[in-house]
Order: sequence, then C-alpha cells, then structure tokens
Amino acid sequence: MSIEILSANLDTPEFAALIDTHADLMLSLSPPGSCHFLPMEGLRDPAVTVWEMRDGDELVGCGGLKELSSTHGEIKSMHTLSAKRGAGLGRKMLDHVMNEARSRRYQRLSLETGSVDGFLPSRRLYQSCGFEICPPFGDYVEDPHSVFMTLAL
Repeated sequence: MSIEILSANLDTPEFAALIDTHADLMLSLSPPGSCHFLPMEGLRDPAVTVWEMRDGDELVGCGGLKELSSTHGEIKSMHTLSAKRGAGLGRKMLDHVMNEARSRRYQRLSLETGSVDGFLPSRRLYQSCGFEICPPFGDYVEDPHSVFMTLAL
C-alpha cells in the first residue's frame, strides 16, 4: 500500500461520490438533525481545508480542518472507505490534520462525532491521540447523538 495525502480536488465526480458515501453513512447512524457532516458546498468554505487520501490511483479517504478562530480548529469529514478500514488509514489522516493544526499554531483542535456504537472506532482513534470529551464548542449544542472532543496542542 502506497498511501499519499494530497489537497482534495472537490470538482471530481470521484470525490463527490466519496462525500456521498460519507453522508449516507452518517445519516444511517444519526438522525438528520444530529448529523453535522459537511456537504460539498460546506467543504468549499474558505475556512475549510480538505485533503484526499490515495492508495496509488484509488481514492480511499478524506479529512478536513476548519478554522474556527486563529487559535482553534475543528476536524471535519474524516472518512475511510469501508473496504480499507482497519489498516491505519484513519490514523494517518488524523496525524496529517493534527500536524497541519500545529503548523497553523492552533492551541486547540476539536471535533464532533456520534455517540452510537457505530462511531466507537472513531472515538477510540481520537482518544488514542489524546482527545478528551468536552462540552459543545462553536455553534454546537448538547445533543444525545453527539460526542464532542478536544485536544490542547
């Protein structure tokens, strides 16, 4: 496996299909009002940087970083194709996003993920990197379907 992380080309049908797959998964695990994934138009926000992960020519995942302030970033749109899960690709993308947040001199990196068992692997990944449960941040509000996590950088 030769994994490469690049700036995402949001204009390709291939990337749009990956985001559709991500959205379908999120909506299958959480009610619509509790899903906070970014659709394609949200990924185009100038405050959001998006990367794609490739195994050779194959698009296998993505991840994003949203600037909430000059000192606080939010992880967005972390997704690995189901056939590629368990191979450490999520960790590779998370490391990439965390390194970018540090290079931007953010003091804090936060995220929202789901509370149901389908999100347990994600929560374990974040916890293994030092993220801790926190109250809602930014525009989020308490929601039984959400878990908020943060890491001081």
